[in-house]
Amino acid sequence: MDDVAPRIAVVGSVGPWHWDDLNRAATGCCHLVRCRYEDLCCRLDAESCRVICGDMDLGNCCGVLCRAMPRGSLEQVVLRMDALSVLEQQGTPVLNSSRAIEVCIDKFLALARLQAAGLPVPPTVACQTADDADEAFESLGSDVVVKPVFGSEGRGLLRVNDPGLARRVFQALERSERTIYVQKFIRHHGWDLRLLVIGEELFAMKRSRQDDWRLNASRGAGVSPFEPDETARDLARRTANVLATRLAGIDLIYDEDGRPLLLEVNACPGWRYLAEILQVDIAKRVLNMLLGMRSINRR
Repeated sequence: MDDVAPRIAVVGSVGPWHWDDLNRAATGCCHLVRCRYEDLCCRLDAESCRVICGDMDLGNCCGVLCRAMPRGSLEQVVLRMDALSVLEQQGTPVLNSSRAIEVCIDKFLALARLQAAGLPVPPTVACQTADDADEAFESLGSDVVVKPVFGSEGRGLLRVNDPGLARRVFQALERSERTIYVQKFIRHHGWDLRLLVIGEELFAMKRSRQDDWRLNASRGAGVSPFEPDETARDLARRTANVLATRLAGIDLIYDEDGRPLLLEVNACPGWRYLAEILQVDIAKRVLNMLLGMRSINRR
């Protein structure tokens, strides 16, 4: 790749498949460089504020593509968001924006925003004590899913429908000073939808499994192409708009009565299964959108 090619920094955890796919899609249009969130450094002086990663000034990149963020202390996460915000303020396109990532990383905050906008979400309680979680367990029908507030791909999910087990789980979370995130278990017909929003485009697949309530493709659920109806399309568009996400992975489930519910939104979504079953070049579309944001910022 020529040194004058536009440079895009890919910040965060990116698996080998997605990195290879992005590099394939970048051929002939841009040059990708990796950057860890842990290596971000903000330098402020009388003349400038720069965001550095190793020996690279991210302000000189034509864009920043944010991928999954690793765990860190509150101070570390705040600094990472500050760095992205500084780049945005200086005109460097960031996908997704720091604010969108901040909201979507926090499952409860994202659902609260969606609920306030009139969108359908499951009954959910976020609390800090085992006593409050016990009350939530009963109020939600004594059949709940306990989730980490931060996390994706079905990691850390636990379905609990036994009061004794629920109490032990809640006490363990309280002792470890973790937020207790409890969501009513939605009885369904063994499938849900993953909707991927890329700007004005929408792609969808159906995830099916009869031997496990968890429907993540990464955990073995079967996947197939799906053509969403206008209701699902409208929910996806409104969700992306409410959370200010240009790129969003949206999990939509239908209960036993056929009512749609938005389970969660990922602002740094993967696309491997969608790209493979739909035969769509998702990576190329993501990079093109980021390069297009650069052109808009220059106007």
